[in-house]
Amino acid sequence: MDYSQAVDILLVEDNPQDAELTIRAFRKRNLANSLYHVEDGAKALDYIFCRGDYSERICKHKPKVILLDLKLPKIDGLEVLQAVKSNEDTRIIPVVIVTSSNEDPDIERAYALGANSYVVKPVNFDDFFEAMNRIGYYWLMLNRHPETSGTVSVG
Repeated sequence: MDYSQAVDILLVEDNPQDAELTIRAFRKRNLANSLYHVEDGAKALDYIFCRGDYSERICKHKPKVILLDLKLPKIDGLEVLQAVKSNEDTRIIPVVIVTSSNEDPDIERAYALGANSYVVKPVNFDDFFEAMNRIGYYWLMLNRHPETSGTVSVG
């Protein structure tokens, strides 16, 4: 997929097997056409904020959901989450942490930084595939997203 096009899902995952399983699960639900995958936190931030290799990307096309691993090279997932949720233009993007960490400090910190959901990756292949399938279905088909072209007012 051309990264300059609008995407529904930004997958931030450094493990090639987990990324492939996630993409396969989304293909099964016909959701993979609008997915873009990056392998580290620095690329994720560049993509989200339209800088570096992604400076030509149209920034008004924000992902409908970010699936974010925590243990990433260059910049870890919690730092990516903090950057997304502390920026007025991106804080409404749902961020789902999808990680192998079941540690309470990681879970608490993720929610404190504004994570919308925290999912521990199942170890079993079939369970992992089904979990990704359900995540994609919920966040893209059931969850309502604000219109990207309008402004959001509070109060």
